[in-house]
Formats: sequence, C-alpha cells, structure tokens
Amino acid sequence: MNVGVYTTYKRVDNTVSVSGSANLLVINYSYGDTGIPTIAHQIDISAYSGWGEALKGIIKAQADTPSRQEEELEGVEDEDLSDCTVESSSFPAKAISPLNSWGTGESFFDSNATTSGDVALCATRWNITIANGGQAPVKAAYKLKQFRCDNATAGRPNAGCVVPWFPSLLTYSKTSAPDLVRHVTLAQQSGLPGATYEAPLERSTNEIVNTRNRDLACGDAPSIVGKSCDEYPFATTLNGLINMLPPRIRRTFADCDLPNIPSGTTGPKAVSICMIPVADQNYQGGKNTQFYRAERMLHGDPFRVGTVA
Repeated sequence: MNVGVYTTYKRVDNTVSVSGSANLLVINYSYGDTGIPTIAHQIDISAYSGWGEALKGIIKAQADTPSRQEEELEGVEDEDLSDCTVESSSFPAKAISPLNSWGTGESFFDSNATTSGDVALCATRWNITIANGGQAPVKAAYKLKQFRCDNATAGRPNAGCVVPWFPSLLTYSKTSAPDLVRHVTLAQQSGLPGATYEAPLERSTNEIVNTRNRDLACGDAPSIVGKSCDEYPFATTLNGLINMLPPRIRRTFADCDLPNIPSGTTGPKAVSICMIPVADQNYQGGKNTQFYRAERMLHGDPFRVGTVA
C-alpha cells in the first residue's frame, strides 16, 4: 500500500498559494497461476481526506510493461530483463470526490516464455495521471516485478508463472512416513536449514550435483534389509555436501543405525543421515517430485520443509 498527496495551486496577483489537497491510498498487487502464462496486476485508488480544488481531480490510468531500454537504463542485467506483453488494461476514470470511494483497474500480461525451455521475468506497471482543469497533470507509476514464467519445468507440458523468491512449503506427514518426519525434525532442530523463510533450502536440477551429494552423504551406508539411507538437506538441493568446503561434516541421531557417524553435533554446515524404512524413502521421493513440479521449482529456487500430523 502506498500513500500519496495530490495538491493544487492558484495564482493571484503573481502570488501562488495552495488551493486544495487530497490524501490518496494506492493499493496494487499482482497474481498469477502455475498453469497459465498470464499475470494480472490490479490497482485500487481512493482519497481518504481532502479539500478545495483537489477534490475536482480526475484519476486516469493505463497499464504497460517497461521497455527493454528503460530496464537497461535502470541497470537490469540481461538475464533479468522483463519479457511479457499487455493483453488488456482497464481503469474507468475516477473522480477524487467523493472521499473514501475506490477506483479500480485490472490489467493482464502474457508471458513470452512459451517455447519449450523458455524462462522469463515479467515486469508490470500502472501509469497514473490526475487531471484537473488548468492544473498541470500529475503523474505517478506503480511497478511490480514479482513473477517468473517458464516452460522449462519437468513434468509440466505448458507454461506457467510463480513468484520465484518466495520459499514455498514442502510438507511431510507423520502418519504416512513417521521415520522420515522424525529425521527431518531432528536435523532441523540440530541447526540445519530449511525450516524458516530466512534460511530455506535451494533446489538443484543439476544431476551431477545431485548424484555427488548422494554419494558423499550415503555412499558408505550399510546394507540393511528394508531400510534406505536418507540425507537432509536433500541431495536435490544446493545445500548438500558437494557445496561445502572440506571437512564435509555428517551427523546422525540415535536409532539411525549409523554407529560410525558422529551424533549430537549441531550447526548449519553439515548433512544429517539416517537409515529409514524404504517405504518412507519412497514416500519422500514421490512428495518431492510432486512438489518440485507443482511449484515450478527451477535451479536455485528456495523452499521450506515442514511436517504435519
């Protein structure tokens, strides 16, 4: 939400004085869907107090997307340039008066990231103009650049859009996989990342990284009938052992069937391993795949891990 002041002036005998003022609230937000390459940007404007000539002002608005040249002048790197186009824009002209009445605009933008393998950000903008008789027009712009659209997510045949910086939550059920939940909980309690917005995990789609993470964490795990080695943070993250400087630290916990791995250690720079039932491991693999696909998780995207009953 933004707060603005619109002020009008008058000149009498070469003396300029204020002839009116209005305090404005501006609310603008964008929304999208993981299944379609279209983003909406809505804006709501209202004056909550004011007086004089300012109350005669008329608010008009038009949506667009910043040009490549504009973004380059702002110092935006090539890989972060916006790539989407306006599909539609509507904002019926709104008089400032009466107070506490809202003017609403809605616009839609189509991402150009529709060819297989494409990934692109989308910047959206509302350009506001307040006109008022002989007063000089007042202009303001409200820009959002929250969404990334892609047609590069494994298992998703169509393009869609997400907010890439927001760490979505992957949850495991204690009822479905009790040993997995116990291990994740203990690992996070020992200081390993993934439980909070401030310290999320980061997705890896690099199979070389993922394989090496598994080998470093569980390559020497014992062979136990009905059990499999579980590592946290996952091998499919950038938080695994391959990205840690030696000595690469592993930790474990009681009842994890790993007597040669230290237990009781804490801190964020390590990987926890535990032997858990194969059924729990299979459950985890399915949940992770579904989550990565549903949230359109690309390489480096943040996410959190939690548990439910």
